[in-house]
Amino acid sequence: MSLALVFPGQGAQTVGMGRDLAESYPSARAIFDEVDDALDEHLSALIWGGDLETLTLTQNAQPALMATSLAALSALQSEGLSLESISFVAGHSLGEYSAHCAAGTLSIADTARLLRIRGKAMQEAVPVGHGAMAALLGLNFETVIEVAHEAAQGEVCQAANDNDPGQVVVSGHKAAVERAIKIADRRGAKRAVMLPVSAPFHCALMEPAASIMANALSSVKMANPEVSIVPNVNAEGCISPAVLKKLLVQQVTSPVRWRESIMWMTEQGVTEIWEVGAGKALSGMVRRIDKTISTRAIGSSNDVEAALSV
Repeated sequence: MSLALVFPGQGAQTVGMGRDLAESYPSARAIFDEVDDALDEHLSALIWGGDLETLTLTQNAQPALMATSLAALSALQSEGLSLESISFVAGHSLGEYSAHCAAGTLSIADTARLLRIRGKAMQEAVPVGHGAMAALLGLNFETVIEVAHEAAQGEVCQAANDNDPGQVVVSGHKAAVERAIKIADRRGAKRAVMLPVSAPFHCALMEPAASIMANALSSVKMANPEVSIVPNVNAEGCISPAVLKKLLVQQVTSPVRWRESIMWMTEQGVTEIWEVGAGKALSGMVRRIDKTISTRAIGSSNDVEAALSV
């Protein structure tokens, strides 16, 4: 078995996520405590007992999802999982920061602070209501690129997430994204729907946020990763801290090449992928990309025990 770990992005958050892990594993509780300390607030209280609307705010959801992913990883490690047994790590959008933390390139505290900055910058890059994102189902990435180009008409409209063979997300100005939905329908999309997001992520409209992240990352020391990281921007393994840091900046405005990332890992011999943290969305994407890959979602103490009892 060749194993890779993947970490979820925004949209996977739920109130109560990770609480079971924190109650079952002291090492997992320590992750949440460290994030609270780094942000100088009780984010864990919001995660476990707050309201979903506040948790879903980008500046909260991003560090919260990272904390939950790293808590799950720490529980796995306390039960005997070694990073030496992992071939690659990857994360979907903000999940790439979780992958960095897992691989040891970034500390928990630095990752939490960077994600708070990233979430705030991405939210503030475009006035609320000016941008949008839509999922186009049943069209491949190349076709969606054509759809987005036709829909732009002088505005921004880009293919933002290449999630799996039948799900691509477009992002940009709201009117342009609305045009993309109509064009996709004419091109034979099975379904095309607006997504409930607060900003148009992974497109050129995020350039102000990319500048802020370039400045934030410039002051953070990045160590050599213990495991090869597969970034969203180039969809192939990388171990150079300098290159990885540049790719994190580019990621803000670039497409999430998730389908290609999974395909690249399978080409390197990966046969099993564990989704570490909240939700099971990435596991579903992986199965749609390659049905031969074994998947497992790990977000609770029961999941941890089941994964390591095989």
